[in-house]
Amino acid sequence: MSQPHEPAPTGPLDVVAPVDDEQSGSVWAPEYLWVTIGAIALVFLAAMQALAVTTVMPIVADDLDGAALYAVAFSGTLATSVIGMVVVGGWSDRSGPVWPLTSAVVLFFAGLLMAGFAPTMELLVLGRLVQGLGTGGMTVALYVVVARIYPSWLHGRVFAAFSAAWVVPSLIGPFLAGAVTEYLHWRWVFLGVAVLTGVAYAMVAIRLWTTPLHTDHPSTARLLPRILCAIAVAAGTLGLSLAGEAQGFAGAVVAASIVVIGFAARPLLPRRTLLSGAGLPSVILMRGLIAGALFSAEIYVPYLLIADYGFSPTWAGLGLTAAAILWAVAAEVQGRFGDRLGNARITILGIVQLVTALVIVAATAWWHLHPVVLVVGWAFAGSGMGLMYPRLTVLTLAYSTPQNQGFNSAALSISDSIGAATAIAVLGLAFTALSGTHAAFPAVFAIAIVLALLALVPGLRMGHAHEAAR
Repeated sequence: MSQPHEPAPTGPLDVVAPVDDEQSGSVWAPEYLWVTIGAIALVFLAAMQALAVTTVMPIVADDLDGAALYAVAFSGTLATSVIGMVVVGGWSDRSGPVWPLTSAVVLFFAGLLMAGFAPTMELLVLGRLVQGLGTGGMTVALYVVVARIYPSWLHGRVFAAFSAAWVVPSLIGPFLAGAVTEYLHWRWVFLGVAVLTGVAYAMVAIRLWTTPLHTDHPSTARLLPRILCAIAVAAGTLGLSLAGEAQGFAGAVVAASIVVIGFAARPLLPRRTLLSGAGLPSVILMRGLIAGALFSAEIYVPYLLIADYGFSPTWAGLGLTAAAILWAVAAEVQGRFGDRLGNARITILGIVQLVTALVIVAATAWWHLHPVVLVVGWAFAGSGMGLMYPRLTVLTLAYSTPQNQGFNSAALSISDSIGAATAIAVLGLAFTALSGTHAAFPAVFAIAIVLALLALVPGLRMGHAHEAAR
């Protein structure tokens, strides 16, 4: 799909957005209030669940005798989320985001229940796979809701609010998950979020089911081929995650999985994305690279604190709090001053901070520096991502038309998931190969540094979609 340099307006904003020459207004205005609260709540719960699972999964794996499936419980969710993104993205382009969002929330809810009641690790992983379908679809549907409900000049503030919705879970999520596990049971980490998800969706539904969010020119693109490609991407990602189990054939499995992912992902992304084409393709590619660098390294930060410094899982999770707070602060700065800073400057500032964080944690692991150095250093990663992440979403919508908002939103999230899942798998293989040596932790952070530096290439080719003037 080629990308025009002068895109049409983001969406049918006149459905609910009043004309305002001064581009004023607030995401908390009465006409947006319930959608804003409900959407932020859904993002909040997804964040809470992700952080809680990171904290309690070692206990879950021990309780269900499922250590061999520990990594798949994380990578599997990312893999199936790609399928949810593609289906919901195409569905939203055809008929609007209401039914796609509803279906995604139902799958997320069902996956949580399956995991919460699972008697074996295999069934828990199955629940996580279903949950991934819902998580991926929910993300894309919320992006389209933002495009259809809010005027374009409020998009940056909405996505800044989404980023801020990760702060409270980062502050209380690990501690709360540990307390729930200790005083109740780890199953309530899943079941409690399921109950709250129903409440959050009800808030969004109050407005969405009474507002016409369809477009007069729906997409007619064929969806089945893209769904098959998404399934192939998910299979390749799972194969990469399980490559270590192939023993002597691990190298062949890794190579085959990467080839499958590369070929199957191409139809799911704008043309020339993998070649860092100017404009939207570079926006999408940069999202995948920084997601891979950040999230693949992040799972080893608490691991390092536990393994080398003797932290408890709860306190190790709290070691990520400073990064989460700075992520939200930087996202707010981007929401207010992003147009003034410009995309190139945001890219450079964000990448420099991300690389700085990775260098500090690698040095901490190599020289066994004080853990405070690691915690403070990792905070730079949150600041850098807070600048870049919501900006990339704003640019994606600015480059989109009503006919491809779903496709482009799905492509952004697909790149995110593929980048993170692939990087997690690669770093996992490297960590396993070096397990028991002093180089294991520094090696994974070094790989993440390379990914972050590579993101400079698409980051400086994103251009502008006149997002500030729309």
